[in-house]
Amino acid sequence: MRTRRLGGTAVAVLAVCLALTAAGCAKQDDSSDGPAASGKSAKDVKIALVPGGPHPYFQPWKAAGAKAATDFKLGGSTFNETAGWDQTKQNDVLKSLAAQGYNAFGIFGVSPDNINSTFKDLERQGFQVASLASCPAGDTNAAAFCLSTDVETAAYKAAKAAIEAMNGQGNLVHLTGNKVDSNTQRRIAGVKKAVGETGGKVKLLQTITDIDVDLQTAQRSVADLLGAHGSDIDGIVNTAYNPAVASAAAVKKSGLPIKVVAIDDDPTILAGIKDGSVSATVVQNPTGQGYVGSYALMKLSTGCKMTTPGVIIDSGSFVVTTKNVDTYDAERQAKSDEVKSDFDSKYLSC
Repeated sequence: MRTRRLGGTAVAVLAVCLALTAAGCAKQDDSSDGPAASGKSAKDVKIALVPGGPHPYFQPWKAAGAKAATDFKLGGSTFNETAGWDQTKQNDVLKSLAAQGYNAFGIFGVSPDNINSTFKDLERQGFQVASLASCPAGDTNAAAFCLSTDVETAAYKAAKAAIEAMNGQGNLVHLTGNKVDSNTQRRIAGVKKAVGETGGKVKLLQTITDIDVDLQTAQRSVADLLGAHGSDIDGIVNTAYNPAVASAAAVKKSGLPIKVVAIDDDPTILAGIKDGSVSATVVQNPTGQGYVGSYALMKLSTGCKMTTPGVIIDSGSFVVTTKNVDTYDAERQAKSDEVKSDFDSKYLSC
């Protein structure tokens, strides 16, 4: 942070503050439940973490929100995934939660193109809102902040790992999620960037979208892919959870010499890394999103402001191989600690 010379008025204020430290000039710690400028204290803050629907990726949010409620002495925390991947239903869930007394929201919007209107509606009602795990499409984020994986960077890392496992040449297939999701388009761009850097030595044989609805859909798609083109494929890079699980299991069962790079840390994926059937995975940080996101929402609810409203913050992505499969979570936790510290030093003005 930059330091500024104190003028006469500032010196006078500082003198008063030194004399009256006990009256409120002292810095409060993270868990302070004293009143803030907003009139709210931590115990008045009830946070709802709301994904767009059920998906394994979001399950760590539940424990992260509960831990944040305990650590920061919040009035409550809940996790609600009942929207069923429908924006109208998600809006109804948010209205219901607001009626139940929840006043700060961490949201994975179902529709990146329309979620800003939902954010604005909640903010007009006086609620604090964060976009978690996915940022709105376009250049505007109407939430206080977006804490999410830099998905293009994560996909680039995954594709680079796959290309390395393929010894820098051959045919690569990319398996991913909802085609119209802006995150999917960013992932596609990340994979294409890595392939482009090979100078034609690696060919992107196919990009298959819309297969992350559930595990069964992914399993059918991977079975069809291997049945039709298995002998032509040298590597598979996954940038969505269910296809990663499905391709890891299917390739291992088939015995085909296909290098698989996954995403996230499902037990099937980690077991595959340990037995050599999966070359690598790129893990994200849902726990950090839920925990640090809740911390920042608490600070905003109790009087802090964002120095740059709508700022996009990378929650981290980490390549996991046999070398660090047993220790990678320490790196992820360190990233969460770093982001929380950055909120205090850079992103929040309190």
